[in-house]
Amino acid sequence: MIDPPIRTERAERRQVAALCWRRGEQGLEILLVTSRETRRWVTPKGGRMPGLTDARAAAVEALEEAGVEGRIADHPIGTFRYLKWLRRGEGRWCVVSLFPLEVTVEHATWQEQHERTRQWMSAEQAASRVNEADLAALILAFAG
Repeated sequence: MIDPPIRTERAERRQVAALCWRRGEQGLEILLVTSRETRRWVTPKGGRMPGLTDARAAAVEALEEAGVEGRIADHPIGTFRYLKWLRRGEGRWCVVSLFPLEVTVEHATWQEQHERTRQWMSAEQAASRVNEADLAALILAFAG
């Protein structure tokens, strides 16, 4: 008897992210946060949320993960992919739609402040700190 093939690829998971930005003294600045487990620099992101548009869901992630609010674009500026490592040790590809969010409010305290670090930086610094080449290219293209 032949065993059925082992499934090694699962469907890509769709996520949303906020590209948090502001105009600072040195020009356009991007806000990145660290991921909870690997401490990599990332944009606030998460799963799509029932009952919310993808843009609104991205804004919720920005508030929870970075403690910022502002004006979110209705449409993404593009997508990027990354490999999310699950607790059981397997990887799953995620496709993330990136929505620009012009930050107008930065809270002193926020939901995930004890789990993440947030930092404003130039677009060039942000692009060099993220691990995903597609995300870096989107940041640089957004900065113009």
